[in-house]
Amino acid sequence: MTFTGKQLTTQLDADGTLTLQLNDKTWDAPKPGQVLVKVEASPINPSDLGLLFASADTENAAYSPGKVVAKMPDNATRAMKARHGMAMPAGNEAAGMVVAAGEGAEALMGKRVACVPGSAYASYAYAEAAMCMPVEASAEQAASSFVNPMTALGFTETMKLEGFTGIVHAAAASNLGQMLVKICLEDGIPLVNIVRSEDQVKLLKDLGATHVLNMTDADFMPKLIDAIAETKAMIGFDPIGGGTLASQILTAMEAAASRGAAFSRYGSSEPKKVYIYGALDLGPTILNRAFGLTWDLAGWLLTPFMMKAGMEIVGRMRARVGKDLTTTFASHYARRGSLEDMLTKDAVAMYNARRTGEKYLAVP
Repeated sequence: MTFTGKQLTTQLDADGTLTLQLNDKTWDAPKPGQVLVKVEASPINPSDLGLLFASADTENAAYSPGKVVAKMPDNATRAMKARHGMAMPAGNEAAGMVVAAGEGAEALMGKRVACVPGSAYASYAYAEAAMCMPVEASAEQAASSFVNPMTALGFTETMKLEGFTGIVHAAAASNLGQMLVKICLEDGIPLVNIVRSEDQVKLLKDLGATHVLNMTDADFMPKLIDAIAETKAMIGFDPIGGGTLASQILTAMEAAASRGAAFSRYGSSEPKKVYIYGALDLGPTILNRAFGLTWDLAGWLLTPFMMKAGMEIVGRMRARVGKDLTTTFASHYARRGSLEDMLTKDAVAMYNARRTGEKYLAVP
């Protein structure tokens, strides 16, 4: 049995031409341990945008039905040499109905599942049965049940595994950030939230957050130091990446840790760490070394974390997501559209701006 439909691919050529387009595709029967999912809904997350558009000039791209052709900057084109000429599928996660099942996966046949196929911007997608989660919720509710929920839980599990007791989170008004606020309230974990506007401060405080700081305020740094001193939050997660925010967080951690301590030219001996897990700012990460010598700056990705954490922790995380899918881990969307709509200029301008509260849901 075969299934026919459309699949979105993104291709970067050596001359810097980036082409996104919908192509006709036929899906054959899934392999053992796999299922074929008829995609009902798939969100566009920041992690998807890196593959879809990266730093391409979408404002001046050429748009036609089912196709976008844009130019990539020379430095980005060179950095992505490994993908030149490859028509790559995209879409990390989705929800949909299982229409065919390979050997060993028959129990999922006919069920709606949340899955992580990596090729979800399509009519159908193959998914590993072991990574599929049967759901009773609607496709829209289940579509974002992996990347953001598991990442938010991954932050708290990383905190525990590394011996920290509180978290600093930047760009905290995002869907993921709102989930983290709820998780930390439920689990009694001190959380310092960093946002960019008073509207975002109100949003998180209405959810019950205690420490919400507007980084555009003139007294942001003194308030950040006070909040970290109160919460003992010495591990941070930063999705911005570029600029000085990671440095500011480490500096505030150092200032909080040094309060009342004897002077040391090497700074506080208390461990301080910031993980960068995104690239909302594609510029360089700038460190102004004002935080002693006991600190770490590292990258954080969900899949390597899960491999390190092990199946017991990951299984506990997945069970919690399934139980609280429509409450703690609910996602909200500003726009829904077909795969064709996803490649229109106004849709690209909306979701590629990566603004808080403007999440796009593809509904093939």
